[in-house]
Amino acid sequence: MADQKRFHIITYGCQMNIRDSEAMAGLLAQMGYAATDDPEQADVILMNTCTVREGAEERAYGRIGELKALKKRRPGLLLGMAGCIPQKDGEEVLRRAPYLDLVLGVHNLHRLPALITQAIDGCMPVYEVWKRSPRDRDLPRLPAVRTHRVKAFVNIIHGCNKWCTFCIVPIVRGLERSVPPAHVLAEVQELAAQGYREITLLGQNVDSYGHDLRPRMDLADLLRLVHDVPGIERLRFTTSHPKDMTPRLIEAVAKLPKACEHIHLPVQAGDDEVLRRMRRGYTAARYKEIVAAIRERLPGCSITTDVIVGFPGETEEQFEATLRLVEEVRFDACNTAMYSPREGTRAADYEDQVDEETKKRRLWALNKLAERVAFHINQSLVGTAQEVLVEERGERGTLVGRTRTHKIVTFDGLDDLIGQAVPVRIASAGSWVLRGTLQCAPVPAVV
Repeated sequence: MADQKRFHIITYGCQMNIRDSEAMAGLLAQMGYAATDDPEQADVILMNTCTVREGAEERAYGRIGELKALKKRRPGLLLGMAGCIPQKDGEEVLRRAPYLDLVLGVHNLHRLPALITQAIDGCMPVYEVWKRSPRDRDLPRLPAVRTHRVKAFVNIIHGCNKWCTFCIVPIVRGLERSVPPAHVLAEVQELAAQGYREITLLGQNVDSYGHDLRPRMDLADLLRLVHDVPGIERLRFTTSHPKDMTPRLIEAVAKLPKACEHIHLPVQAGDDEVLRRMRRGYTAARYKEIVAAIRERLPGCSITTDVIVGFPGETEEQFEATLRLVEEVRFDACNTAMYSPREGTRAADYEDQVDEETKKRRLWALNKLAERVAFHINQSLVGTAQEVLVEERGERGTLVGRTRTHKIVTFDGLDDLIGQAVPVRIASAGSWVLRGTLQCAPVPAVV
């Protein structure tokens, strides 16, 4: 329809934010809007924001500032900000960006249609940020327009109870709230019926799933429950906290054929004193014990991690301990970041902040090491055949998929392979991408 209204969503941040944007897109689709990749063609532009680091905040505010000119040219454009920045900053958002028409937080996404209607009716700006989330079992299940054709994210727990001293998640996302297993199962069944082949169970602290449910259950129980859904071929979960990575969970991954051999296990630092001040709840030795237990039960399992450099008080010796841990554990990939003070967190008030130049130098050194380790690991895969779930046609014209160990693989093939698991022989490898050739028929599905 030529006169159909259109929306454009800009997303910053983690997989949870991607999933929230999918829900916002689903709600807008129910209202009759169609998605567009071109903000110039949109009647509604929503920015879903991240506040985990200062840089993410400034990028979001900068992009909103750029859209101010578009709104000036098109006064009827509805411009909104959602997510973690409004949850943290509250009405300060409108002081920094008074041209916004709509502001909402992370706890009331289901209210988006009503808030957009209010804004269209002239009640601008519309501001609604709930300080607390209602129980998830009391909220309606939201529709979604998914980002991918083959794989999908499913939220199973919101919030975090760990209160690491550097982390703002408990402040903006609240404490842990598990999604009832029946709701999770229903969503996975719907996704399977729609042709999705891979499910990633999401949570800021996914391994804590179920402790607040009655009767109690855990992530291992939930994996077993969704494992039996016909049509789903792969299961993943993220993000894990080392304190909650139990032998029972490792055993479930080992025994369930659809559970993929990849675990994202943030270590954050390799020095015990830094870990203590971060309030992580484990030592470097304990972390390595957990990794050893995973690799003993899951040979070939890839382990990826998050590392922060320049945490307050981190000395050169302590940073060197982090480098040694990365070298010893041999992570398949490291998500690295310079420490960024977050208002309201305990570490933001520490007096021994590390200067920016030192942070940048340490980040560069860590990234070079992580890249070298990943390259050596991937080189060992050259000549092997890997099961690759084909996700899409890439920008360079090749098919793109991932191994069970979450490594990106590119190869030549036809579009009808998208959504299928196929054997690919690895011909060459870089630090982050493998290149291969298609071998023969698709890999038989696990049912």
